[in-house]
Amino acid sequence: MDGLNRAPQMGTGSSGAPSNLAVMRASIAQIDIFVGKGFCGHEVSTIARTLDCANDVLGIRAFRWRYISETPGLLNGAHGMIVRAEPAVKDHHLADVLFVVGGRSGRDAQWLARMRQMTRLARPCVLLSDAATSYIKRTKSPSGNVTTHWRDAAALAEAQTHPRLTNRLAERSGNVITAAGGGATAELVIELIGPQLKPADLAELGNRLLLPVMRKAYADQPKDITSLPALSDTRLKAAVTAMEESLDAPFNINELSRKIGVSTRHLERLFKNVFELTPARFYKQLRTKRARALIEETQMPMIEVAIATGFGSGSSLNEAIKQEYGLTASQMRKR
Repeated sequence: MDGLNRAPQMGTGSSGAPSNLAVMRASIAQIDIFVGKGFCGHEVSTIARTLDCANDVLGIRAFRWRYISETPGLLNGAHGMIVRAEPAVKDHHLADVLFVVGGRSGRDAQWLARMRQMTRLARPCVLLSDAATSYIKRTKSPSGNVTTHWRDAAALAEAQTHPRLTNRLAERSGNVITAAGGGATAELVIELIGPQLKPADLAELGNRLLLPVMRKAYADQPKDITSLPALSDTRLKAAVTAMEESLDAPFNINELSRKIGVSTRHLERLFKNVFELTPARFYKQLRTKRARALIEETQMPMIEVAIATGFGSGSSLNEAIKQEYGLTASQMRKR
């Protein structure tokens, strides 16, 4: 696997094209994981688990990591995980790589100072999911491409102020690596440390982590529900695709049935079997989820959000949001 830190030559992908993520560092030994209150426990545990497995495969403690924060001590994650974080002291004990994880800690700006210290020393700083989104919002003209989790990317794209935003799992801009995070976190860690492992060690690491495929960090991330393996029925996949392409101008289920060439009753059976929802309910959930992203991640007026998601009026949007999430649209935006 091509590494993010291969030096002095650029990494190459399966097609032989240069990897846009190569960084000029010879080795990685110490990793800092920046956390704040409400951090994403999944990303934190994935980083630690992947490094621990790599050490086990190598038979030595080649990689060390610690948790750091501007509010050190015991910190609670978004889903019950607790870590003990050391203080992030300015210009002291900078690691080879800095990870900033998602959750509320990624949305806060406390890690920006640490990131700047790292980049001044030409050391990679990896921003996952919410942290990547926060960075993209603050950086109007990055030197290279940027990315984040597809859910946030959809809202950022609506703003049309980030022309270098891509749908890849990770992108490098200078010494800052923005990444989707989530379920792709393990593969990103593997790509970072890959040059320090032999091919057989990489294969063993993937096996221990039960990764059926180790995707390249510059691979495209799945951006819609039709990428799910469960959608093996071509008619069901066609129905969901049609829905996702018409969130702003929804059509009724009879029209959808005719569009994909099945009866309304058969379409309802397909959706019940896979999603345990009627097609109409599923369609409304898709539109409501898109509306939530636009409410939380943009400053679009509520009436424009309603029109963009097919609700037509602010009251209809508000009713759908409250039914799905228990909050009004205004409460969701303030939160």
